[in-house]
Amino acid sequence: MKQDIFQAIADPTRRAILTLIAIQALTPTAMAEKFDMSRQAVSKHIKVLQDCELIKPEQSGREIYYHFNPHKMQEIDHWLAQFRKTWETQFNQLDEVLSTLKKIKE
Repeated sequence: MKQDIFQAIADPTRRAILTLIAIQALTPTAMAEKFDMSRQAVSKHIKVLQDCELIKPEQSGREIYYHFNPHKMQEIDHWLAQFRKTWETQFNQLDEVLSTLKKIKE
């Protein structure tokens, strides 16, 4: 069953894994060394991320290296984009109010 991408990134450990492999591809064993958990626990997180296509496996000899999939992160960016303009407008309005208050105090 395909996992929901937002549910996958809701977990702080999975976000940390994504951050790690965004820098360089890692094996599950190398990832487990970075966390206070077993390799099996890390493997469960890897499975969720792989089901969402946020990471991609690549076989290299007997090892499997997991790579970050930046194209899949675009789904998150597209969802956030609908809010970005609203936030920017509200921040600009707040800047104007603060600027006006500062001028009044001077």
